[in-house]
Amino acid sequence: MFGTKSNKIYDTRKGRFFIEKINQILLSFVTDFLFFMSEWRCIEKCGACCNLDPSDRPDLGDYLTQSELELYLSMVGKDGWCVNYDQELRKCQIYDDRPRFCRVKPDVFQEMYDIPLDKFQEFAIDCCHQQIEGVYGEESEEINSYRLQVG
Repeated sequence: MFGTKSNKIYDTRKGRFFIEKINQILLSFVTDFLFFMSEWRCIEKCGACCNLDPSDRPDLGDYLTQSELELYLSMVGKDGWCVNYDQELRKCQIYDDRPRFCRVKPDVFQEMYDIPLDKFQEFAIDCCHQQIEGVYGEESEEINSYRLQVG
């Protein structure tokens, strides 16, 4: 039988407290809940997606039109960063007018990568994790900020 003693749950048959097990279950539930409720969003002063080095993206021609590919390549600076990305301010100078391939939106990802709308959040979050870790490192300030803000 189960009972309570001093606000702790315990198994009266064995006389052992198992509050730690309850805490583990609750923590697991909350973690899973937060993961599934995560919503993609851009974090300020990151810019990882503005690192456009084509050698990191050999399949560009698979999801960009010819005119988009030409525009993309024209945006790559000598250092591999987008020419429209202000590295000092860590901000896109053309954010409101950025090209379609720079927009992380469900319809764009469905067109470009054939990602179903119901898989967009998970895919976008995973893409950002990979890109941020690839550009800044697995323990960088940027990835830690992303994990705190998004998941």
